Amino acid sequence: MPNTKKLLTRFLKWRYKHISNKTFVHIMSLVVGFLAGLVAVTLKNTTYFIEALLKKGIVFSENQLYFILPTIGLTLVFLYVKFVNKKPIQHAVSSIIFALSKKGGLLKVKNIYAPLITAPLTVGFGGSVGLLGPAVKSGSAISSNLSRLFHIDTKTRSLLVACASAGAISSIFQSPIAAIIFAVEVFTMDLTMLSMLPLLLASISGVLTSYFFLGNEVLFSFSLSEGFQLEDTFFYILLGVGTAFSSIYFTKMYFGIFDIFKRFKSPKYKLLVGGIAIGIMLYAVPPLYGEGFGFINNLLDGNHVKALGKTPLDAYMDNIWVVIALLFGITIFKAIAMTTTFAAGGAGGIFIPTMVMGSALGNAVAKVINNLGLGFEVSESNFTLIGMAGLIAGVIHAPLTAIFLIAEITGGYQLFVPLMITASISYLITKNALDYTIYTKELAKIGAILTHDKDQMVLGMLEMENVIEKNFKAVRPEMSLGEMLHKSVSKSNRNIFPVLDAEEKLMGIIVLDDIREFMFDTELYNTLYVKNIMHAPPEQIFYDVDSMKQVMQKFQDSGAWNLPVIKEGKYVGFISKSKLLTAYRRKLINFTK
Repeated sequence: MPNTKKLLTRFLKWRYKHISNKTFVHIMSLVVGFLAGLVAVTLKNTTYFIEALLKKGIVFSENQLYFILPTIGLTLVFLYVKFVNKKPIQHAVSSIIFALSKKGGLLKVKNIYAPLITAPLTVGFGGSVGLLGPAVKSGSAISSNLSRLFHIDTKTRSLLVACASAGAISSIFQSPIAAIIFAVEVFTMDLTMLSMLPLLLASISGVLTSYFFLGNEVLFSFSLSEGFQLEDTFFYILLGVGTAFSSIYFTKMYFGIFDIFKRFKSPKYKLLVGGIAIGIMLYAVPPLYGEGFGFINNLLDGNHVKALGKTPLDAYMDNIWVVIALLFGITIFKAIAMTTTFAAGGAGGIFIPTMVMGSALGNAVAKVINNLGLGFEVSESNFTLIGMAGLIAGVIHAPLTAIFLIAEITGGYQLFVPLMITASISYLITKNALDYTIYTKELAKIGAILTHDKDQMVLGMLEMENVIEKNFKAVRPEMSLGEMLHKSVSKSNRNIFPVLDAEEKLMGIIVLDDIREFMFDTELYNTLYVKNIMHAPPEQIFYDVDSMKQVMQKFQDSGAWNLPVIKEGKYVGFISKSKLLTAYRRKLINFTK
């Protein structure tokens, strides 16, 4: 170990002398792009190996297999989390955003390998989630820990974390431009030349890694046969509205199911209920199994019978309206199956399930248009693709990512206009209906979201703990004026005194100005008590509730220079406006330099 530290020290000294910071960032972006791409390839191959092993190696009828496997997979994940990880699995992208906003982009080492174990077990055994989120998290953790190892500053470390996400996405979808835009939209990176080139290098590195290990294998073996038809514009607008409402449903269902599972106090009950629920859904609707790329490819090939698989309605598959009903059913139940997988303790991402849901909706809408008997004919494969873009734009509020991802998947820009129409309508409606996404709703409550608004971004990066001052002399309500002057005022260099009860709860405050006129009147020392002088503070700050933006607003509204902080019902200290503004200024300088 000492030799390793010496080698690292020698390397760092050599690097500072011979490699400029800019060049080193470019080299690091290539490295993290490659490693993130390698993570993505590893996740895909491990998951596919588990799926193949289970389908060929276990002697069950297909439906029994679907019913049993999710519970087994969730049990394995539960055992790993309980005995190895020892902390609950966090949502991949949300945890990265939190690290970027509150921890300077620092992610623990266990975040490198934990997704590589839990995600394949979840998805391979039938969990209805995706692999993109775990790939992004593992790659970002690699980038974060390499940055810490090489003493890279906070701002550059955050950039390299975004580079890792670009590398992972580029590797999975082989879409380098969409990968860059995802990093910009979701992690709110400033798209300048300083950030553009590292993101580009990481994205190229990730996609080349995918080509090296997987060859020309692509997720969607599809090429456009029909371009944009002007007369279809109305239907693309209609699809945009449909994907918007589906996105709102998707998001509300996500949080609704989590609220239901919170009622189960034991993780074992969550696992059991979730596993059985997923198994039942897979029994009825087999395409809900795993990620669902096969389902999308079959729809793009025009083979809806193969896409839907064996269902209880097989005898009625000749009726197109039964097929349409099943596709709408997948649109509804994919959100339920995905969220149930998460709530039961599984690991995965929401991006790919969003695409599956969008493809089913787009294909169903096209089939409805073509079979209404009104003489309209639209491309079902095109609507399948554009439905995916609409859901991505609405669910994660990333319309540009949606547009460029589908454009790159199709190998051209013939659908660029309808993609723009559907994605923008879906985004605008969803954004107006929901302020936050699945990624950011919980983070918004603690002021940890990222935004392109630099003022709000810097406020979000401030830690309340770092600006709380605790050198205030507390007094008791039953203390006399003389006792207060002797024990507190004379020994304090502050002009505010919190009044606390026996349980350290804040009863009120006394400002030096409140007692200045009679503090030298000795006749009042034994007859005037603190409880007779104290008054309520102009405002209070609640440690676990208020964001730093709300704290700043409370100072502005109250006009106070010092406000007390309450944590779990008890007084912990004061925040002063001067210290808060000083911390804000320092953080702003570090953020923008």
